Amino acid sequence: MFSSFFSAAPPVDPTAPNFHSVTTNVSDSDLFGPLEPKDMEWACAGGFVTETQTFYIIADDGRNIMYQLIHSSVGLWYPTLQFNCKIYDPKTGESIWKSINVANFVTPPPGLDKRSAKSDQCSITYQSKPGSDHPESYLLSANLGVDLQVSLEVSRPATAPGWKLGKGPKGGFSYFGPDLEKPEGYVVHRFWPLTEVEGHLIINGKAESLTGSGMFVHAIQGMRPNLVASSWDFHHFQSKELGGVSAIQMEFVTCDTHGRHGAGSGPVTVNVGSLVINKKLVTVTGRTTWPGEKDESTIVSKSTHLKNILDPHTGYQKPSELDVEWSGPSLVADAPGTVSGKVFMDVGDVDQPKGLIERVDILAEIPYVLKAAVSYVAGTKPFMYQWINPTKIHLTGPEAIAPGLSEGVDVEGRMYTESTFISLIPEKVAA
Repeated sequence: MFSSFFSAAPPVDPTAPNFHSVTTNVSDSDLFGPLEPKDMEWACAGGFVTETQTFYIIADDGRNIMYQLIHSSVGLWYPTLQFNCKIYDPKTGESIWKSINVANFVTPPPGLDKRSAKSDQCSITYQSKPGSDHPESYLLSANLGVDLQVSLEVSRPATAPGWKLGKGPKGGFSYFGPDLEKPEGYVVHRFWPLTEVEGHLIINGKAESLTGSGMFVHAIQGMRPNLVASSWDFHHFQSKELGGVSAIQMEFVTCDTHGRHGAGSGPVTVNVGSLVINKKLVTVTGRTTWPGEKDESTIVSKSTHLKNILDPHTGYQKPSELDVEWSGPSLVADAPGTVSGKVFMDVGDVDQPKGLIERVDILAEIPYVLKAAVSYVAGTKPFMYQWINPTKIHLTGPEAIAPGLSEGVDVEGRMYTESTFISLIPEKVAA
């Protein structure tokens, strides 16, 4: 019974498909899946499941903030709860990083539903205001002593609804294993593509007000992380121009163990994203790239690493430049057509990085029990690169969405990026 948490019986047909992407059976014109209240609830599932709620914020003063709560279950062990908070100021290069195990986690807290969670050190409290300009919000609170206290309200504009890729209870899910009714694992992501943030921080006893914009993602991995993917990319662009622009994208690449024709027929690239223009959700994008197959989809949802160079600090080939692209049908009823966006970001080389916040040694940060399960696979050495840089997004689309869009508009802003290498053996990545 215990071994079932770490392995699964092989399929009867070893060449049967053993990965089912989130874009499977979802048409290009029907990618937007509205979030239901249950989508936002904490699942707190057993087995081998890692669940996160993460709030990414780019403050008006340029600081980058991440507020994250992680619920990790590993087999029969009791779940581990971890709170992470990072505040980085690109003007000074100063970074505040807090990562602690929390005590007395509960969901739902008294008088609330499971969209809220509370612990001794931090809380995430969901609030509903139907019919208002901001119908949903979260109150984020953390008390980590004199060093850092957080009190923020993160609100979602009514014009930028939350989304998952595909409608219904299975929207947002990619499944691993040959049997869709009894999958060996899964990943699911639900997003608020644009948030407006205000509140304050207390840093070393000094109170500071904070305003900004950002996004929120609720993600669950129902499988050991080194078996889910070999790499991840996450991009988050924010600008106040053109009425408020937000561009987000998440991409993962499976290991070659999962593909259209069973073990060895991967890796498969899965990418989802969205564009907000003039504070409106204008398109949702999703695309799956299968090895050796031509994709007939009209959707563009793509993250490309350029000028890769070996980083001796990690053993991986890191990009020196990033190209990120979106293109999909307009979701605005009175503005039919295609909406597209493209961002280029220079992140520099190893010796002269641009906007590098940190190289994160993931095994040094995750809870011990999860670390033991991940590192038991020989050669696993996961690292995450975090960057934030001023850049611009080139947008095109129907003129009715925003002035000048039909001819193309360059919008100045900032983009935060995470590039994670997780389960490839570094020597093979560098080859």
